[in-house]
Amino acid sequence: MVSLDQIYHASYVLKDVIRPTNLIPSPKINPDCELYLKPENLQVTGSFKVRGSGYKISQLSDEEKKRGVIACSAGNHAQGVALAATKYGIKSVICLPDGAPISKVEATKGYGAEVCMVEGVYDDAYRRALELRDECGYTLVHPFDDELVIAGQGTIGLEILEELDNVDAVVVPVGGGGLISGIACAVKKLRPSCKVYGVQAAGAASMVQSVSDGKIERLSQVSTIADGIAVKEPGENTFQMVNEYVDGLVTVTEDEICSAILALVEQHKMIAEGAGAVSVAAVMFNKIPVAGKRVVCVVSGGNIDVTILSRVIQRGLYKTGRSCAFCIELMDKPGQLQKVSKIIASLGGNVISVHHERASEASDINGCFLRIELETRNYEHIHEITSALAAAGFKLE
Repeated sequence: MVSLDQIYHASYVLKDVIRPTNLIPSPKINPDCELYLKPENLQVTGSFKVRGSGYKISQLSDEEKKRGVIACSAGNHAQGVALAATKYGIKSVICLPDGAPISKVEATKGYGAEVCMVEGVYDDAYRRALELRDECGYTLVHPFDDELVIAGQGTIGLEILEELDNVDAVVVPVGGGGLISGIACAVKKLRPSCKVYGVQAAGAASMVQSVSDGKIERLSQVSTIADGIAVKEPGENTFQMVNEYVDGLVTVTEDEICSAILALVEQHKMIAEGAGAVSVAAVMFNKIPVAGKRVVCVVSGGNIDVTILSRVIQRGLYKTGRSCAFCIELMDKPGQLQKVSKIIASLGGNVISVHHERASEASDINGCFLRIELETRNYEHIHEITSALAAAGFKLE
């Protein structure tokens, strides 16, 4: 298993490969605790993955380096392997499912990898990677269930303690478990009193379910915006290390993840992908006991697909009461819209859109519906506006 000496060695080896990611105070995410962010979304390639792959590749024998490495990934792991292999002058081949986003394919090529597109899904790409490994003698760099990869990820734990040695809790995103295994190993061996919590998306809670049932289990399907941690089955090594070192595992919903992404954008001008924001979501919505504690959230990556970012932000606005929409049933006569607008404006609401439509056959013949979307401050503000409309005699659907 992974040793503290390995993690320290990884830290030394990676000094010329990775970028320092100093802790950032975050006083507003959860005012009940002293919160800091470990911004691995600002890491080279936009993710922590380069740490594990970088250390793994650095420890290959001369013969293994000569033959090259292979990996299977549709995201951050691919880019980490590609960059690390190029850094050490080693050939890298990355198998990607043919449905992978173009941006991620091009980013992987940009870091120097040879990309092999495979028809089908991730499992098909993984099988092809194993075939090529056996045919060409490549070394497979596993995304999480590898001792050296785990040790590389553990360097984050060392850095956190170097900056904040009196930390009370570290909160870590969990997919296959490589990141939390390395961090928890380092933290628990150097500061046993510090709690380490793992966070998974509710739609991909493979580690949560496996630990709960006491055995490794494979989910039939995963569905989450946090694609970087959408792992159906944890690894054998990571499952064992999570059981040994981690104090608790929790899940967060899609709405909570979107809210955390929005909070990071607004409060820190920081872009996090869904997987990177789950740790922040857990603290933001009090999924773990952090009140009065000194807490670090690992923001593990920032490679979110920009085509869905606006939808994520919109969902976060609704979840936190920053936007709302409701339907008002009223009589179709002059002045009604003006009355509604006057009430909303007097209470500081900002109308974003208005849709007016005639009532259906089942409604009053003189009736109509007004569908309004508002920009609001919070849920209390929404309640204030809807209460005022109801008090004025308007019927809200």
